[in-house]
Amino acid sequence: MKTVFLLFDSLNRHMLGPYGGTALPTPNFDRLAQRSVTFDNHYVGSLPCMPARRDMLTGRLSFLHRSWGPVEPFDQDWPTMLYKKGLYSHLVTDHFHYWEDGGATYHTRYDSCELVRGQEGDRWKAVVKPDWDHLRTRYHERQFSTARRSYPANNILNRETMREEKDYPTIQTFDHGLDFIETNKDADGWVLQLETFSPHEPFTAPPRFREPFKTGWNGPVRDWPRYERVDESDEEAAELRANYLATVAMCDEMLGRVLDAFDRDDLWKDTALIVSTDHGFLLGEHDFWAKNRMNLYSELARIPLFVHLPGEIERDGTRSDALTQSIDFAPTILELNGLEPGPHMQGLSLQSQLSGEKRRDAALYGYFGAAVNVTDGKKSYHRFPADIASQEIYQYTLMPTHIFAPFSTEELAGASLAEPFGFTDGAKLLKVPVIHRSPFYKVYGPGALLEDTTRLYDLEADPKQATPLEDAEEEQRFCRLMAGLMTENEAPPEAFTRIGLDREGRVAVPLAAIA
Repeated sequence: MKTVFLLFDSLNRHMLGPYGGTALPTPNFDRLAQRSVTFDNHYVGSLPCMPARRDMLTGRLSFLHRSWGPVEPFDQDWPTMLYKKGLYSHLVTDHFHYWEDGGATYHTRYDSCELVRGQEGDRWKAVVKPDWDHLRTRYHERQFSTARRSYPANNILNRETMREEKDYPTIQTFDHGLDFIETNKDADGWVLQLETFSPHEPFTAPPRFREPFKTGWNGPVRDWPRYERVDESDEEAAELRANYLATVAMCDEMLGRVLDAFDRDDLWKDTALIVSTDHGFLLGEHDFWAKNRMNLYSELARIPLFVHLPGEIERDGTRSDALTQSIDFAPTILELNGLEPGPHMQGLSLQSQLSGEKRRDAALYGYFGAAVNVTDGKKSYHRFPADIASQEIYQYTLMPTHIFAPFSTEELAGASLAEPFGFTDGAKLLKVPVIHRSPFYKVYGPGALLEDTTRLYDLEADPKQATPLEDAEEEQRFCRLMAGLMTENEAPPEAFTRIGLDREGRVAVPLAAIA
């Protein structure tokens, strides 16, 4: 068996033709849908970027125990499990978080990896004294900085080197991925994870992808929205959205290159293809840009998934209503290669869900420290702590690093040693209290939130989630679903207390009291 796992970042499902998108043509996603199963109820797990990838790698949710951080010593990951059975895994990516402190244990799980430099805030280009006076005229003030080690400053230095299409990291990533496929197409027993940072912000694409989406904007480069409420002019907002569309158009063309390789060498008959993303991205919906700071609306949580299984080509061109999640990738990749999932994996293989052998009734998802969210595919429930600022919450880890820094001594001063969870195989963990000065706190933690109101939505009657329901009976049903899934995940006791539930899902703080 050969497998290509193609992962985009921040790819909006509702922009794609197979999901009814009309904002731009996506001919290659349309083409993919004819050669795969399109999943209509695929959801995130833990968020944002690296927590999502930990879920994908290990097959279990991490957001109830840990914020953004590395693969832990007790984690069971599919590349290592493949390696132990003599199978090969290769990662090609320009997702620069893999080589920051909070992601540095991920890419080393694979047999080999190709890391492409230059996306977003990657500390890549070394220019000791940039001509900031000149650069200030080229970039909008809201995405300009001269601060050393800042993402905007690093991004400017990186992208000033991108003069031809071949210089763009996304293009290079697919070049390397296609080279791997060409080199190894006659071999067997491998998995390629081909992963691009695009269309993640800043929405940077070669000029020809931008041509169809011209807005008349004559100002400086404006392709990086803030994680905030929308306060831009209509012209500025249109320019931001247009640049996102240009980046999605680039992604569609890159996907087409992979499909061309499958067609050219008839890989459809012996190579699985899985295509998805980590989460969506708000472009003004609900009056917000981006992610992290608001309720987990469907635009963020319900994401695209396409799967081609070479042994089940009769399924190509069909759709599935199975309720799937990012934690399902690990057991799927293992099953494709004849391996059983690890004993601590909670995901369900996509093959078993397509056959109807296994289906989940509900899916749990969220950010560490924010709401706990659950959906049954028809409704969604988003339960926040009654007091987001004073909740009792701890991180459980043996790898105390944040995105780009170790835990501070101030954080670690309050740490204690916690007894093992079932999934840590006897290893005790550091139990580290969250403090206001924790680096993630104002990025996607409690201090970042601009919304913290518990809500219940009917996704069928109100797909845009404009009007929350007030239904005590349904709230209680979702609280039971939530508590059951949290218990299965071995959520610590304070995870229930902070959202006002007991382990049976009985409501200590009702919806009406929080709203």
